[in-house]
Amino acid sequence: MNTKTSLIAGALATVIASLCCVGPLVLLALGIGGAWVSNLTALEPYRPVFIGMTLLFLGLAFRQLYRVPQVCDSAMPCADADALKRRRLVFWLVSVPLLALLAVPWLAPWFY
Repeated sequence: MNTKTSLIAGALATVIASLCCVGPLVLLALGIGGAWVSNLTALEPYRPVFIGMTLLFLGLAFRQLYRVPQVCDSAMPCADADALKRRRLVFWLVSVPLLALLAVPWLAPWFY
């Protein structure tokens, strides 16, 4: 599995894991409320599974970028050192917000 696929899978798993908690928070921030907002917690029992998937995919992307030696032909784009730096930058630009999104349930009580 390449880095791009791992990051996309990790992002999707994070969004699904945080849907039960971020959804109502976003709706309340937009001024949308009501008793039906409490029904958006249907995915809460599956949250640990999606958190595990997120951490797994981010770990695979980290491993691909930092631990596995890059073997490339000189004509391939991955042989460029700047390309590897950009990929690592994108990894951190994606990972930090995803990890923050996973922390929303622990931070949400400060906003409700």
